[in-house]
Formats: sequence, C-alpha cells, structure tokens
Amino acid sequence: MVPVAFTTAARTAVPTQRRPVGGEHSAAGTSTRPGPELETDDGGTVVTLRESEAIGASQDLVRRYLDEIGRVPLLTAEEEVSLARAIEAGVLAEERIATNGPGDPDYHDLNELVRIGRAAKRRLIESNLRLVVSVARRYARRGMSLLDLVQEGNVGLMRAVERFDYARGFKFSTYATWWIRQAIGRALAEQSRTIRLPVHVVDELNRILRARRVMWQTDAREPTNEELAELSGVTSDRITELLAFVDEPISLQTPVGEKAEQSFGELVEDTDELSPAEIVAQAMLRDQVMTALSCLSERERCVVRLRYGLDDGRVRTLEEVGRVLGVTRERIRQIERRTLTKLRQEESTVELREYLR
Repeated sequence: MVPVAFTTAARTAVPTQRRPVGGEHSAAGTSTRPGPELETDDGGTVVTLRESEAIGASQDLVRRYLDEIGRVPLLTAEEEVSLARAIEAGVLAEERIATNGPGDPDYHDLNELVRIGRAAKRRLIESNLRLVVSVARRYARRGMSLLDLVQEGNVGLMRAVERFDYARGFKFSTYATWWIRQAIGRALAEQSRTIRLPVHVVDELNRILRARRVMWQTDAREPTNEELAELSGVTSDRITELLAFVDEPISLQTPVGEKAEQSFGELVEDTDELSPAEIVAQAMLRDQVMTALSCLSERERCVVRLRYGLDDGRVRTLEEVGRVLGVTRERIRQIERRTLTKLRQEESTVELREYLR
C-alpha cells in the first residue's frame, strides 16, 4: 500500500486555494508583495512587468502576457521543495502504473499522486514565468521578438522543472536560469538568422561581440582584432572570419524611407543591365556602324554582320558563314579581307575609331 502520510504530504504540496500575496520571500530572493518588478539572482537588471518594449504589433500581446503572469504569486523556498517532492512522487507513481497497470493494489492512490504531481509541476512553472521574462529581455533585439524569446525560455523552464533535484539544496531560480538561457541561446542560433550558423560559431561570435562592447564602454573606439583576440580568447584570423557572418541578408522587398514608398530592391543597381548612358552609346555606335556598312554590297554587309556578330552578338566561323551564303570558307575569307580593306579607306569609319579609345 502507498503510505498515507506520503499521500497526504503530496496533497498539501498543492493547496487548493491560492496563497495570498504578501510578506514572504521566494527562492529567488524576491518579495512576494504585489509589485511589477523581479530582480534576477545573478544581479541582472530589474524587470518591470508593467512595461513592454515597442516591438511593433506584438506590444499589446506582451503587455497582456506580463499582466497575466504578474498575478501569479511567487513561491517560498519551502514551497518549492514541497512542490518538487510532489512532482517526484507523481513521476514515481506514473512509472509504477506503467509497469503494473490497473492491477496494482494501490492503483487509485497512485493515480491521485500522478494528478497531484502534475498540478505541482504546473504551479512551479507558472510561478517562475516572470523569471523567463527577466532572462529573455537580455536577449532582445538579436533577431527574435520578445514573445518568441519568452516562448523558447518557457521550454527551458519546463525542462528545469523536470530535472530539478531539491535534495541538492540549490535554489530553483538559479538552476532554472541556466536551462532558460540554454533554450533561448539555442533558439537564437537556429531561428534568428536567415542563414543558420552552427551553435559553436554563435558562441564564438557572442564572445567576440561581448568583448567589443566592453572595449567600446571603456575606450569609446572600435577595437582592433588583436585587442579582441586578447579579450575574447579567439585568434585574430578567426575573428576576421567570424565577423563576416555578422551581416544579415536583407530582403529586396524591405520598405525604405519614412513612408515606405520604395522597396530596397528599387534602389539596388542591377550590374547586369546597361546604364542609360551605355544604352545611348550603343545606339549611336550601331548607327555609325550601319552608316559605315552602307558603302558595302549586300553580300559584304552580310559577311561582316555574321563574322562579327553585329546582329545577335554571336560570332560565326568562316565555315558557318560559307554555309549561310552557299560558298566555301576560302571564298568568305577573301570577301572578308576585301571588305575590311574597303572599310579602312572609307571616311565614315573614322568616327568609329572614337569608340575604341
């Protein structure tokens, strides 16, 4: 049989009524008095839960989410341990049910422990959602919205609840912060960039960027690669390689200007297309060529156009031109030689030489 005292202890870990907010201190060292602020245990900045960043259309959603989680009371250290025990009991009961099935003599008591354990897990998660927001704010403006960062951090929080060992005596907030950071960091590495970078590359980049921020704060100047290498522990050559990954691709559809009247693509030069000046120059050159060729016979003009690709840009061989005109390649060579001699002597070809300078 399942000990009655054990079952009773598990039930008391999840009170049916919400604990009034006031007076006590949570494991994170934060007062449970009503208030919008939460300070992280590692000395991080104070998080104002009633405030939200200007993140476009999601601003109202952020404020609403912060308001909702701000109503959940925090936990004392004793409550965290009690909940962790209930979670552990529920997991053990669930494993026993999976092994023995409904035939277990304590089946109903085990089911009750499972229910209590799941409720304890839910309460421990909900009471630490503000910790996730506190950690997520430090990673804002790195390619993901605050709501997305919080969502990934919540995944890390759930993992921390599942793995927390109360018997070791650590504060849950300290343990959970590590898991939250890991979840957010991995999400940034996989989702924040159009072109995904390996996690170890992201870690190196973060070390370099942190070193750069420190140098800016102390010296107010752009540090050299050698200085960054000394501060970050990454070689100078590696820094040069990694910093090339910082720039993100930009969509050609990105709006430009205060009124977004243009897209970025409209302002990017197409190097494959001719500029207006080049188009005019080519038109003038073609006119000059046609004028120069007007002194030739029809056959001579055909030979020149085909041999030098004046019509379609494709240069033909003597043999190809001969097949078109129905003569031998040697005959085409003779016509070409005579035609070029005639063009050199023609006064209209003098202007063509200006285009060759």
